[in-house]
Amino acid sequence: MTITRPQQAVLTTTVLGTVVLITAIAPLATDMYVPAFPLVARDLNANATQVQLTLTTFFVGMALGQLFGGPFSDRAGRRRPLLIALLVLTAASALCGLSPAIGLMMVARFVQGFSGGWAMVIARSLVVDLTSGPRLVRAMNLVAGVAGAAPIVGPLLGAMILQFSQWRVSFWVVAGLAGVMVITVAVGVPETLAVRHRGGLAELITSAGKVLRQREFTGYLVMFAFSMGTIFAYVATSAFVLQSMNGLSPIAYSVDFAFNAVGLTIATLVAGRLAGRVPTRRVIGAGLAATSLAGVLLLAGALFGMPLVIALIGFFVLMTAQGLIGPNAGALASGAVPEHPGTGSALLGFLQWCMAGLIAPLAGLGGEHTAVPMAVIVLVLTASSLIAIRASDHC
Repeated sequence: MTITRPQQAVLTTTVLGTVVLITAIAPLATDMYVPAFPLVARDLNANATQVQLTLTTFFVGMALGQLFGGPFSDRAGRRRPLLIALLVLTAASALCGLSPAIGLMMVARFVQGFSGGWAMVIARSLVVDLTSGPRLVRAMNLVAGVAGAAPIVGPLLGAMILQFSQWRVSFWVVAGLAGVMVITVAVGVPETLAVRHRGGLAELITSAGKVLRQREFTGYLVMFAFSMGTIFAYVATSAFVLQSMNGLSPIAYSVDFAFNAVGLTIATLVAGRLAGRVPTRRVIGAGLAATSLAGVLLLAGALFGMPLVIALIGFFVLMTAQGLIGPNAGALASGAVPEHPGTGSALLGFLQWCMAGLIAPLAGLGGEHTAVPMAVIVLVLTASSLIAIRASDHC
């Protein structure tokens, strides 16, 4: 059963800007404290694997938040659930900053991820509610490109915080930004959902089944999720590769991290400009080809102790290439299921963050000694994405 109402909302600059801010939650909540991993381990009496597991619990929370938040917003609307999620995110981020032990940190990170994922899936649904076709692709790339400033600013801000204070302050910054998002949504974001789907869990499962039966959606879903897995193979290991294995300082590491994020952001914005001019699938293919080259380079470097120059070049090419893959694959997937935007967005977010949560600890199996697991994972994910894009050719 559905309830309809006239759709009056439009994708204004305020709404789009709010979506960008909310989309920046995940990179800010991770990248600001990634440079502090060695210090977090010291202060909380934890080892590298335990610190990396704080990423995993965050990602699991993000996945579950998006899985339930998207379909729920299809039934209950966008605005009110979004406000509640942002309030919880504010509180959870503050708890992260107060955590005295690694166990409590993991729990707080899970709640932070769950509320952040709930907010992010609704934010993406706002765009799908109000745009379609090439406009949707352009809007999604713009959101991803501008939000890409978060991975640029995040590690630099985190390193500055470490220089003048302690790593806990980074979580207080996230809490403050989440509070700003609450005010922004309350003041500037209207209800955007034109069609509300009524029903319980059975209805949600039915909607998910309908979406997953569309091969075009499923193919792009795989590429979208595997691109995120590739990114977080890098995020989970780069601090140890560049700092522990190659001796970079937190500031130098943060500068390089930001430089790689600039590459990703520029690629994303270029992909947005190409929408409607160059077939989006061709742009994705170019990104996968570049990722393959980066994976081969990183594996070769890892087998010989990962020389610094190989790591720097390989990571830059790897991250830049993801700007051509993830946002485009996500936009094409959303465009394939316009009748269930919240459910489609939820499945995208769920698998995306499941991959991030799975890949982060696997990529870190080498610890501070080898980057071979990370490089192998990149190549496996890229090969799987190539298979998926080939399979979707026959949809």
